[in-house]
Amino acid sequence: MAKQGQSTNQGLDRLTAAAKDAATKGLPPVHLWNPPFCGDLDMRIAGDGSWYYMGTPIGRPALVRLFSTILKREDGKYFLVTPVEKVGIRVDDAPFMAVEMRRSSAAHGPLLQFRTNVDDWVDCDAAHRLRFERGEAGGLTPYLHVRADLWAKVTRPLYYELVDIGEERMVDGRTMFGVESGGEFFAMADADEVRAAL
Repeated sequence: MAKQGQSTNQGLDRLTAAAKDAATKGLPPVHLWNPPFCGDLDMRIAGDGSWYYMGTPIGRPALVRLFSTILKREDGKYFLVTPVEKVGIRVDDAPFMAVEMRRSSAAHGPLLQFRTNVDDWVDCDAAHRLRFERGEAGGLTPYLHVRADLWAKVTRPLYYELVDIGEERMVDGRTMFGVESGGEFFAMADADEVRAAL
């Protein structure tokens, strides 16, 4: 696709057309596709969820949404995949951002629903877990599993909301602080650490 002597713009147009064809009936089955690798594309997803092509922001939300539907992760690397080609792209942190959260009650207890920056709504449950990574500065960064090894970084305002609704529970003999959603408890940190930080 982006090999020597080949027009990158033609490759991008071809990829866009293939993505449109594949996305006509919801999310395409990228997990079933294993086309040949066609090289790397000069496309990057920045840490804030912005998409760039050849160093320029992709300003069309519909195009970003389209590309997000053919995103795949394999062996820690990210690719845009169609039935006939696969191109590598760079992702600085997580490919998505969780930008909105709704709280509701379900039969199995509280349910948190998150909207990503590409307008997917994800129920936080056993299949779509929250994980909390410790940063270099010592704070926590939450991530939500969206689908097939693709994660959304939870924005700072939503993280504060999670802390506000958090509670302490015993997990494997330790008192942990976390949140409940979809019948699961997602531990953020040891409760003593949280108390000391407040």
